[in-house]
Amino acid sequence: MNKRQTGAGGEQRAAEYLAGQGMKILEKNYRCRLGEIDLIGSHQGYLVFVEVKYRSGNTKGYALEAVDIRKQRKICRTADHYRYTHRAAGQDSVRYDVVALQGDEIIWIQNAFPHVYR
Repeated sequence: MNKRQTGAGGEQRAAEYLAGQGMKILEKNYRCRLGEIDLIGSHQGYLVFVEVKYRSGNTKGYALEAVDIRKQRKICRTADHYRYTHRAAGQDSVRYDVVALQGDEIIWIQNAFPHVYR
């Protein structure tokens, strides 16, 4: 299995897990010129932008460590683009979540980071 297939499988697993926790998945793999967001959902009155990270083990570090400030900034810019193009700028409160798949374990961090401006 290549990296893209592994990533897609992890994102599908995360989407199923979040749906089971009450999140309505609106989009998967939203892409624009600014970047990509793995999952976009609606949960408890929030428009949620979800970054999914997978690690089979911890030899290359932990999945949660991969969402650094640079990645957060890119996610926020892409989320702003999504909100603008989908006319969702003022409709919902926004939240940035991270789902870390570490081997068989699923860790869901709600409100993992604030909106990061340039």
